[in-house]
Parts: sequence; C-alpha cells; structure tokens
Amino acid sequence: MTSEVIDPDAVPRHAVLMTAYAIGNLHPEPVLNDEVFVYMEHIQATLDPFGGRFLVHGAPAREVREGTWPGAVVIIGFPTFEDARGWYDSDAYQALIPLRTRHMAGDILLVDGTPEGYDPVRTAAHLRGTRAAAAGDVRPDED
Repeated sequence: MTSEVIDPDAVPRHAVLMTAYAIGNLHPEPVLNDEVFVYMEHIQATLDPFGGRFLVHGAPAREVREGTWPGAVVIIGFPTFEDARGWYDSDAYQALIPLRTRHMAGDILLVDGTPEGYDPVRTAAHLRGTRAAAAGDVRPDED
C-alpha cells in the first residue's frame, strides 16, 4: 500500500529507488534441526542474484510495546519489490521453503519500503484529499 498512497509530488526528484522487504514472523519459537540448518546454509545464495540481504535474522522481540508478537522476526531488504518477488518465486528459494516450513510455522510478507525523503505529513494530506474526493466532499482550499 505504501507505493499506492505516497503522493508522487511529495517525493524529491533526487530520491533513490524504493526499497522492498520480505518480513517473516516465525512462531512459536523456531525449532532448529538439521533441515533448518541446511535452509540457513543455502538461503544467502538464493538472495544474492536479487540483491537481498538480511537486516534482522531470527531475533526475538526485545520489547513488545503494543499488542503481542510471538516468535522471532526476519527482515530481508531488497533493492526493489520486483527483486523481492523474484527471489521468493525463484526455483532456488522455492526448493528451500519446505526445509523451513516443516519445522517452523510463520507468516511471510513482501512489502514496499519508502523512498528517501518520504514525508508522512504530505502523504496524510494526499490521503485526506483522496478520501474527500471519493466522498464527494470537495471543499475549496482554506487559507
């Protein structure tokens, strides 16, 4: 959704390409066995062709400030969303997935990051305008 709600006019022209992330919530605590070790030993080779790198790898939450967070977190960064999708869909990674899923339940997400210079204030204004237009509540700008 990030790429769909960012006001394109709010992003500076010098902004870098948007990044993307694969985020995993492994729950409950991961069960480590030989298949999981093989998965860990081979995953980086599946990431390399897509520019992927671990930002967080299997770390339990140090502090849960809101809600609950069972298990451990994995965050992998990619140059683009297409790279993240290409990695996940690749034959090499698809062959590894069962080595993990037989022993660890979890949720895996692919998400867009935000570009350099992202401004949440401008995004909120853009979303307000979009919501107002959809509701037919278009008001003149207030000075």
